Amino acid sequence: MPEITPQDRAIKNWLLVCLFLIFAMVILGGVTRLTDSGLSMVNWRPLHGIIPPLTQQAWQEEFGHYQRSPEFQKINRNMSVDSFKSIFWFEYSHRLLGRVIGLVFLIPFLYFWWRKQIRPGLTPKLLIMFCLGGLQGLLGWYMVKSGLVNNPHVSQYRLTAHLMSAILIFGYILWTILDLTNQKTYQALAASGIRRWRKWSLALTTLLLVTIISGGFVAGLDAGLIYNTFPMMGGNWIPEGISALSPWYQNLFENKVTVQFDHRLLAMTTGVLLIGWYWKGRSSFDDASIARSFKLIGMMVIIQLVLGITTLLWQVPVWLGAMHQAGALLLFSALLINQHALSRR
Repeated sequence: MPEITPQDRAIKNWLLVCLFLIFAMVILGGVTRLTDSGLSMVNWRPLHGIIPPLTQQAWQEEFGHYQRSPEFQKINRNMSVDSFKSIFWFEYSHRLLGRVIGLVFLIPFLYFWWRKQIRPGLTPKLLIMFCLGGLQGLLGWYMVKSGLVNNPHVSQYRLTAHLMSAILIFGYILWTILDLTNQKTYQALAASGIRRWRKWSLALTTLLLVTIISGGFVAGLDAGLIYNTFPMMGGNWIPEGISALSPWYQNLFENKVTVQFDHRLLAMTTGVLLIGWYWKGRSSFDDASIARSFKLIGMMVIIQLVLGITTLLWQVPVWLGAMHQAGALLLFSALLINQHALSRR
């Protein structure tokens, strides 16, 4: 296997920092959602919005903007300025971290590009990452706007799209890092001697993403706050009200009962299949990187199942809900590492 060059190592380390910041961004976004802080900043100010309120007058002005929002008028009419500060800082920190990520990405990129240290073919990928990050910021504001109209709740559709966009950006950067780290020759699927393994890995990754999407709808509808029992829901395997809406397909995205049921079913199915995947692959390959990737999946799927069930039973405390979201991202990472290792021989 070719040795990684000093330039590639520097770029890899820079991308690892970006990846860690995006991971923190996803978790902070989850905390913002769980603390109902996402609608506390009603204005989108990409540049001078970096500076938070620093005086009592500035706080009163910011609070005045919030008082004109549907969330204050319909839900938080008795909120004081001090109480407002507690939700404002979560959303402010989330937006500020997004700006920090942009700078942490852009400045080193320009340095590496100017010094001609970026390997051929990598620059377009880095530009795509930067553009996707900008679009993610716009999508975040589009999501927030859905809660600044008559209904003071963020659209579960937009929230899930925002979450999945962040996860896909995370995955794209992780894959690029893996390319820089493991420089074995890529094998096309058609020419691979283990293409069945690779197809299964891709199918399981897709199933996990569908499960995460269903979790986004759970978060968007606060569906985790009902039926806090396991494995049954209210004493039934199939809960009452699962088909209450018409037409039937609205239940999949707008009925809290159905959304939670679907997420449970998908999570347990995905979990069992991934445990089986680990068990089958743990000793099937001599390649150390492939063997490690299966062990990583086995460890993370158990952790994630425990986190998910505990989060439900404990009625979604903020810290545990954030850990569950982190677990989903780490399990997704483990599957990407597995796919990458299987495609390099």
